[in-house]
Amino acid sequence: MSVLPLPRSKPAEPQQLPTYSASDLTQDGDRALITLGDQTYTLRITRAGKLILTK
Repeated sequence: MSVLPLPRSKPAEPQQLPTYSASDLTQDGDRALITLGDQTYTLRITRAGKLILTK
């Protein structure tokens, strides 16, 4: 019994994701509100340059 390799499909083309600057979102401040449906989240840039997203 011989085993034949399965045909390989082409790898999916990488999708270009939308990219946003955190400073643009916060308008050069340190906080922005982001809504999803009926929920509002706060995006905060810390002093250490990290991002925190809270409900």
